[in-house]
Amino acid sequence: MNRVRTRPPTHPGAILKNLHLKPLKLNVAQAAKALGVSRKTLSKIVNGRGAVTPDMALRLSRAFKTSPELWLNLQQNHDLWHAYHDSRAWRAVHGIAA
Repeated sequence: MNRVRTRPPTHPGAILKNLHLKPLKLNVAQAAKALGVSRKTLSKIVNGRGAVTPDMALRLSRAFKTSPELWLNLQQNHDLWHAYHDSRAWRAVHGIAA
């Protein structure tokens, strides 16, 4: 049975900020430099306005000794929840499988 969450999943940027950057006392500019990305790119993710891509997931996994799947799953859960709750267009689709 599928459980529908009423609260949106935490954006991976918030996880990054609160569980990785803050404890290490890293600011966005320092982390971006270590990850080899622009400060703007990382800032968008940390502030919930950008998505974790497969490339970024690999960078984050190496930097913070996690798995890339962790970051991609966080992003996927966040995106799916918002697609389900923010759009009604998908509900008009009818099954076409035999």
